[in-house]
Amino acid sequence: MKNQLKVARVQENLTQQQLAEKVGVTRQTISLIEKGKYNPTLKLCLNICYVVHKSLDEIFWVEKESEEDANTKNK
Repeated sequence: MKNQLKVARVQENLTQQQLAEKVGVTRQTISLIEKGKYNPTLKLCLNICYVVHKSLDEIFWVEKESEEDANTKNK
């Protein structure tokens, strides 16, 4: 799956640093969000969406794992 935040950021011609400044966080925070290693607050998610002109669903929607997939990962 493509990282939708990175795609949207690039479409807006923003660097990680520029996006970070617009939403009031560090570049490292944006990097971690893009890598899936940081779960931002709803407020931060909304601010990011406003800046990149996308909806929450377009950027942050995660499909629910099927029960079978979850059981396989836990073994």
